[in-house]
Amino acid sequence: MDQKGTIVLDLRPGPGNPRNSEGAFLDLRDGRLMFAYSRFNGDSSHDNAKACIAVRFSSDEGGSWTGDEIIARPEDHDAINIMSVSLLRLGNGDIGLFYLLRFGWHDMRLHLRRSADEGTTWGDPVCCVQGKGYYVTNNDRVIRLASGRLVVPAALHRVKSNEESDWGQFDSRGITFFFLSDDDGATWREARNYCSIGVPNTRSDMQEPGVIELHDGVLWGWARTDLGCQYETYSHDGGVSWSTPVPSQFSSPCSPLSMKRNPDNGHLLAVWNPIPAYNTRRLEKHSWGRTPLIGAISKDEGKTWERHFAVEREEDGNGCCYVAIHFTGSSVFLAYCAGEAEDDICLTRLKIRKMDLAELYA
Repeated sequence: MDQKGTIVLDLRPGPGNPRNSEGAFLDLRDGRLMFAYSRFNGDSSHDNAKACIAVRFSSDEGGSWTGDEIIARPEDHDAINIMSVSLLRLGNGDIGLFYLLRFGWHDMRLHLRRSADEGTTWGDPVCCVQGKGYYVTNNDRVIRLASGRLVVPAALHRVKSNEESDWGQFDSRGITFFFLSDDDGATWREARNYCSIGVPNTRSDMQEPGVIELHDGVLWGWARTDLGCQYETYSHDGGVSWSTPVPSQFSSPCSPLSMKRNPDNGHLLAVWNPIPAYNTRRLEKHSWGRTPLIGAISKDEGKTWERHFAVEREEDGNGCCYVAIHFTGSSVFLAYCAGEAEDDICLTRLKIRKMDLAELYA
């Protein structure tokens, strides 16, 4: 399988910066490309370690990038950690900046801040999830429907203890919820039902969900599992109610799938790790089995997939995940965690790869 594109930014961990991970893109009105991501500070790369939201800009279509500008810190919210960014142009033209505020194992929820001046200043956070709980929303996951409705996918993990620091009581099984806003993010409500596989032989259930709107208005949701594939669910009423989850055609380890629509031709682009963690598979410790990272194109709303290509190859041994996808001009950008052996784990290094769309269709 051919590898496509060129790395235009490689953010490696270093002293005082143990992890650079998952982000999102946005086109600014002055022609610049904005990229926001989770920049960890201090000595720890753990999810609950201190992290800021950093932004970089490119004025030459991703050929070069500015240095970091920190736009949000955990102390701004009295939080333990902030991470997992989504960027979205809102209905009134504001930029929507979404990220998780982590206060402990009993309270982590997505919040929205907005900017009316193209990211120079940011408003106060609005919580997208009503009740307290540990709700995981990945980066680059929030979508705006043709109707204007905003949809946030999130996976709730129970904590079977009252102790905030009791990791041993954390339930790895995720229950997928969807949260909706019909007033451009001012207020939010929970969808009518949640999604769970409902079988006893899974330790993941439905983790790290995503969603996309199809041309007929149907919403297609998915979530990673430990059952060898992504599970999928559908909504025919704009996200208010969801079908019983079933296995999808996307084989994978317990690693997230990402998908976006090309605004020019309407085709879907999916990026994921296609090889499940089967018993005899030999894995590099740092990769977590999240290799290779591949992409494919669908011209028929996800029924079939073609023009498969490698983003990162298995023989290189890199663990790759948490992909952000952004179409702009004649290119598509992928940003993803891409840990190599020297990085110890797959989450600490962030790469941005630029691909010519003509090359994908060649």
